[in-house]
Amino acid sequence: MSRIQILDSTLREGEQTPGVYFDTHIMLAIATLLDKIGIDFIEAGHPIVWPEIKQGLTELTSSKLNSVIAAHSRTLKKDIDEALDTGVGFIGIFYCVSEERLNGVYKKDINQVLEQISETVAYAKRKNSEVIIRYTPEDTVRSEFENVVKASVAAVKAGADIISIADTTGYMVPGTDRNMYDYVLRLKSEFEKQGINPKIAVHCHNDRGFALANAIDAYRAGVDIIDASVLSLGERAGIVDLAQLLNTLYLDFGEEKWDLSLLDKLYCLVSQYSGVPIPVNTPLIGDNAFTHCAGVHSQAAIQNPVHYQSIPPDLYGKEQKICLDHMSGRAAVHYMLSKIGHEESSEEDKLTILRKVKEIGTKGRVVDEEELRHIVEWNNSNGGGKN
Repeated sequence: MSRIQILDSTLREGEQTPGVYFDTHIMLAIATLLDKIGIDFIEAGHPIVWPEIKQGLTELTSSKLNSVIAAHSRTLKKDIDEALDTGVGFIGIFYCVSEERLNGVYKKDINQVLEQISETVAYAKRKNSEVIIRYTPEDTVRSEFENVVKASVAAVKAGADIISIADTTGYMVPGTDRNMYDYVLRLKSEFEKQGINPKIAVHCHNDRGFALANAIDAYRAGVDIIDASVLSLGERAGIVDLAQLLNTLYLDFGEEKWDLSLLDKLYCLVSQYSGVPIPVNTPLIGDNAFTHCAGVHSQAAIQNPVHYQSIPPDLYGKEQKICLDHMSGRAAVHYMLSKIGHEESSEEDKLTILRKVKEIGTKGRVVDEEELRHIVEWNNSNGGGKN
């Protein structure tokens, strides 16, 4: 039985990527795939920002998905009203309680803010007692810990179900004195002292490149929910990548609750309509993720993929590939010839074909199956490349 829940924020945090916007029919297509994969919560926008976001949320909540649809909200009653109007089952409320933000932006003291947080959470619960409420002290890990605890306790006592630890600027670094593992344990300990037991979520940004590592630290410390997005979409360098998170939890921590074979389709869909390309070296999803190039690698991988793969590609609906270019050897050529039905080519012909493949590779190109057929035809028409 899995203990961890995943919140995908591609449709909310992801739209904070410059230039990214998903029309409502694309929102539904993305949410449907997320639902089929087994994602628990789909955070789909801040309805007060734009009418079509509210429309999209409303359509998602009426689509009978198993995933709980979530909306984003400031600590304002009008935001709560807009969110509840869409029929969502989850509202994420945020308010930063760092002294720097309180004094420099909000011009309020902590007690005023605690009252506002409590009133907003209680208001949402009065209007719909079934709605899940998450409170996030934005920029949690850089805020004064005492303020984070006070705000969290106030929110929970007012009815909040989840407290989210937000590493809003990607500040946390594993193995240092500001690591997520210790922070989660410290906060859980403080909640126990205060007599509250909310679920704990983490929202990790990737500014330093440690979002996934911090999320895994949080998992090890016992959090209940981890936020992620497709292609790490989000503000600046984005947040935890969904595919990499699910893969790690599935293969390395035994959380076998998701259909990972749909990830490739999901990533292609999001890439197409976000305009954000999938880098070829993206783990699990990129074109080169299970592609072997160097001669030694290819030869060993052909005999047994485990020699150069620790992840099974079929888990993601993908397959091992052997690349043909200037790095290729005889084993790679033989393997690819067998794939196109020319495994009976003579050793002399294979050497000629290999030389041609290497020549093309030095021009910065890869020989695919179609071009390999053309090379075989060229070789045959020239009497084995001798004329």
